[in-house]
Parts: sequence; structure tokens; C-alpha cells
Amino acid sequence: MIAAHPGSTRHRERSQACGRCQSAVALRLQICSFTARGDLRRHPQVVIPRRPHLSEFSTPDLQPNACRDKFAGNFNSDLLPKANGIPMELADLAAIGPWGHQHLLDLEKLTAAQLTTVLDLADQLSDATAGGRGRLDLLKGIVVANLFFENSTRTRTSFSLAARRLGADTVDFSPGSSSLSKGETFIDTAMTIEAMGIDLVVCRHRTPGAPHLLARQLRAGVLNAGDGTHEHPTQGLLDIYTIRRHRGRIAGLTVALVGDIRHSRVARSNIHGLVKLGARVIVCGPSTLVPQEIRQLGVEVAWNLDEILPEVDCVNLLRVQFERQRGAFFPSIAEYATLFGMNAERIRRARPELLVLAPGPINRGVELTPDVADGPHSVILDQVSNGLLIRMACLSLLVRERQLQGASR
Repeated sequence: MIAAHPGSTRHRERSQACGRCQSAVALRLQICSFTARGDLRRHPQVVIPRRPHLSEFSTPDLQPNACRDKFAGNFNSDLLPKANGIPMELADLAAIGPWGHQHLLDLEKLTAAQLTTVLDLADQLSDATAGGRGRLDLLKGIVVANLFFENSTRTRTSFSLAARRLGADTVDFSPGSSSLSKGETFIDTAMTIEAMGIDLVVCRHRTPGAPHLLARQLRAGVLNAGDGTHEHPTQGLLDIYTIRRHRGRIAGLTVALVGDIRHSRVARSNIHGLVKLGARVIVCGPSTLVPQEIRQLGVEVAWNLDEILPEVDCVNLLRVQFERQRGAFFPSIAEYATLFGMNAERIRRARPELLVLAPGPINRGVELTPDVADGPHSVILDQVSNGLLIRMACLSLLVRERQLQGASR
């Protein structure tokens, strides 16, 4: 491509195209001077692997180097917003709110104030990292091990990214290629990895209570990434956080959890968190998938989704967990989708501001139709983005608490 001469009309048009950036003059001259033959060697300080959208230059206080970082896909953390206007340090987390836990094993044992601490810190980290895209050094020198004994895409990737965004090193464990196949026990495997200098362990296991067992055996902090049908605390937190970001509050809202309540660890974590924060919670699904004793957790039970939809502010569509079921809990998938699936007709009968959540992975055509999953009411991808912030907050709080109590290595 032949570049326009700096004085030509074509050059002026290009200058206007990137004029949204406050440092556009310097940036235009740099770009136009090397585009004639793509000679990057003449201008090694400018790297442009792709053409950015103009919306990426909306930050009013960008300087030339910051623009260069934008083009390169890198974020200069010195130019990003900071918590309360100052650089965030790990020692500052004590002022965020009450915490007091070296492990995060469930939401059942957290108070409303502790839940709010996590949500508020996620807001602070969002400001400090441009929504989780920037990097901080809060956990520099910390090593986080991901011990996932079940398959995972979102949670495992999210925890890895969260640790790295905070400056920590990560170790990923795959049971299929480990000594478990040689007869090594779950505890021995975890203790072996801890002996290599691990500070935090993120554990997912098919057996309820497995992370609790680890917490009693290890000196490292343990974070539950899902244990069987018991709880999935960070998923519950990110669901609640997503609702709060869109609605500004939790207290007074009506939230429906729809689907396989019996086998859902996400449902239990959501219930514990939402009820403590003042939400009205309704669980809805086939009678075979909604245990009667669930009422003891402070929720209402409904069997007809259409009856409760007009009074619901948020609906969280839980996946039918066929892999955990031992028996036939409903006649067919088609019948389940007809009675409990969220579709366009149900969206029309719901409140205009209804939020549709789903912890994923979603089964399109079962829990919800594609037009709902991709429609304006859906905040499913927001949940994924917010999960990164919530896990950054949880990792930071655990490390801070362990340092305060002298438990870190």
C-alpha cells in the first residue's frame, strides 16, 4: 500500500479518522511516516498489529505512549484508573470491608457484610484494571495451583486469568496425566504440589466436601471452584455481582432460579448469597428436581414458570445436569423445554427489564432458545466478564488474610 504524502488531502482524511485520540497529532505523524512500505524498523517504538476501532480511543487522558499501548494490545497500568484515585496495594484491602477467612469454601458461612466486601472489591478492581483487562502486581510472588478433577472451561480459564492479572504465577493440574492413575490419593497429590511452593489452591472435585478436606490438610489457602452438588461460591458471587451491576442493588429484588435445583451447586450458592443480601428467591422446576427441604434455606418453591414470571426481576436458568442424575427425572427434553425453557413468548410476558442469567455451559433449545440467549435481556457474557473480577477479588482477599495471620509461606 502506498502511503499518502503528509500534506495531501488523503493524509488529512486519515488524520481526521484517528482524531478521536488526544495525542492524534504525534500518532498520525508516526503512522503515516512508516506505512509507505510497512517499514517498522524505522519506527520500532510504534507497533500496530491491527486496525483498532475508534471507540477504543475514548479515554480522555491518553498520552502518545498510551495510544501506542492501545494499538499493541497492551495496557499501561500506570495510566489506568486506580482504586480511590491511588495505586492499589495489597495492604489497602483491609480497608475495603470485613473478611477474616483464609479459605473460601462456600457462601453459607459468609455474612452479608463479607459478601458485600467481595462485591465492592470487584468494583474497585474493575476500575483499577479497565474491567479486568489491565494488570496489577497485588499478588506478585504468589503461586496459584488449579487442581481441577472435573472438566471446566469458564471457571478454570477465569481463575488462571484472574491470578495472572494480579501478577501471580499459576500451575495447572490435569488428573488424566497425573500420578492419580498410579494409585496416588487425592490428598497426597495436593500435598505434593503444595510442597513445590504453592500459596493458593483452587480445587474442583466431583465429591462434595473435597475442598474442605484439603483446607484441613494443607497450609495453602483453598478456594472451592465447585464440589459435587454442594456449592460453587465464586459462581454464586459473580451471578449476584452481575445483578448488582445491572440493577444497582440486591435487596428487594425477586430472583427466580429455574431448572435442576436438586443437582445444582450453583443454586445453593446463589440461594445463600441472595437471601443474606435481602433478595426474594423463588426456585422453580419439575417437582422431581426441586427437593422439598430447599424451603429451609429461606426460598419459595414454584412448579409453574409462567405463573411467577410477571413478578420476577431476574431469572437464572440452571443447566439440566444429566451427568449427575441417576434416573429419569422428567419424561423428555422436549417437555422440559416446553414447561421450563425461556423463549421469546415468555420474554414478552415478563417484565420489560427482566435479566436473563445462565451459569453455563448453556444448552440452547433446552434451558433457553438461541434468540433469548443472544437477546437484549441476556447478561450471560457479562457473567463471564464479571467472573474474572470476582475471582480476582477472592484471590486478593485470601492472600491478604493469610499475610495478616502469618500463614503465607
